[in-house]
Parts: sequence; C-alpha cells; structure tokens
Amino acid sequence: MNIIRIVFLGDIMGRPGRRAVYTFWEKLKSIYKPDFIIANGENAAGGFGLTLEKAKELKEIGIDVITTGNHIWDKKEFVRHIDTIEYVLRPANYPPGVPGRGWGIWNLKDVPIAVINLQGRVFMDPIDCPFRKVDEILNNYLTGIKEIIVDFHAEATAEKICMGYYLKKRVSAVLGTHTHVQTADERIIENYTGYITDVGMCGAVDSSIGVEVKEATERLIYQVPIKFNVASGKTQLNGVFLEIEKETGRCLKIERINWKEGNGGN
Repeated sequence: MNIIRIVFLGDIMGRPGRRAVYTFWEKLKSIYKPDFIIANGENAAGGFGLTLEKAKELKEIGIDVITTGNHIWDKKEFVRHIDTIEYVLRPANYPPGVPGRGWGIWNLKDVPIAVINLQGRVFMDPIDCPFRKVDEILNNYLTGIKEIIVDFHAEATAEKICMGYYLKKRVSAVLGTHTHVQTADERIIENYTGYITDVGMCGAVDSSIGVEVKEATERLIYQVPIKFNVASGKTQLNGVFLEIEKETGRCLKIERINWKEGNGGN
C-alpha cells in the first residue's frame, strides 16, 4: 500500500478520557487499522498535566506519540522525567533551555514520520513565536521528510487557521488542540495539507470541556477561584483519521471521529 493510516486523538482529560480510549480502542483499530497513533495527553493525569506513570500507560496500550501543551508543567514532578521519554513532546516554541523536546522523527514502514508540537500565543501565556519556530524546524531539521504532522495547541480559531494556511503544502496535517470542542471544519488545504481547527477531547460528555459543570459555572458567576474537578459519567472519544500518501506526504483523507459511550459509538 502507498498509504499511511494515522489516528490522532484529542486531549485526553483525566480518568474519563483514559477510559474512553480503553473503551473504544479495539473498535478504533478494527475500523481504521492505523499504522501510527498520536494523542494529546497534557491533561491525562487528573485532568491537569501528565505523569510518568500515565505516559507509560498510554504508551503501553499502543499510542506511539504523546503531544501536550500549556498544562504539561502542571505536575511538577514530571519536569525531571520529560527529557527521558522520547515519545512525549512539549511545545517546540518554549524558550531555549526548557526541558523536553518539541518535535521528533519516528520510522514506520521504512518511512520517516515527523511530529511537531507547537503552542499558540493569542489568549495564552507569552512564549516564542510558533510560526518562526516551525520554519526553523522545517528548514533546518526536517528537510527531505515528507510525512509531517503538526499539533497546534492554541486558543484562538483565527491563529489556528492562519497556521494551517501558513504550512500548506509544507506539512501533511495541521491539527488543532486545546479547546476540547471538536470543530466541523475539517478540510484538505490546496489538495495537500489536512486541517481541523480542533480535534476535540476524550473525556466526560456531560461536562464543561471535561470538568464539572457546576464548578465551572460558579467560577463564571462569582469570579473567584474555585477548584475544578474532572467530570465523571458517560465518555466520548474525539479524534481524526488521516490517510497520507507515502511518496509525497500529501493528505488524501481527513475524517472526524466522534464516538460516545452508550450511543453505539456514534
């Protein structure tokens, strides 16, 4: 086959998110037969951050690469582990000297696949420019590699769309994460680069982007600090399926995945 089949799962939100992954894992493999699986895991440990234990757990089930975002540092103990785990990425546009790596190359069927993790700056903590950083990575380190997947972890829709078009015909796909709500704007830009503004979330259905609705609402009403707890109950699995042409790196197909427990997985 001249096609590489990739599944990218949206932000895994705490225990319910991990449960969604386990619940739908066999169905995911049966339907899509993925060659490579990527998941954003920045909220996999208790809804905030990642731990070595949870990273290993996701790796053992069969996730090849774990991308992250601004919550990667929420579990302070993980800072000392991130340099030792090659399959976990943090946003590449953090300043020089920050632990971890922002991109990597994996070999699949004798074809190198690169994954780049970037973080937006609009309505988020100020860090280095993701546009300049991705140029640096592509021009200096990934020349000759055709299969390139970008996780752009950003808040603003406009910033994500701009990144999609900025990288058109230079990468196989630009996949937005962070807002936890799957968007219905999947497309292939100029018949080459797969794009979606937000892949969505693996977590509790009846929630405010994965946390208890009551607590999130009270914080909005009273404008005082209120501790968020990860919501429980029925779960959903959000993601996208990609078909990438091996010889060119061109995205031939992007399909949203949106399955819910108790609803036949549809």
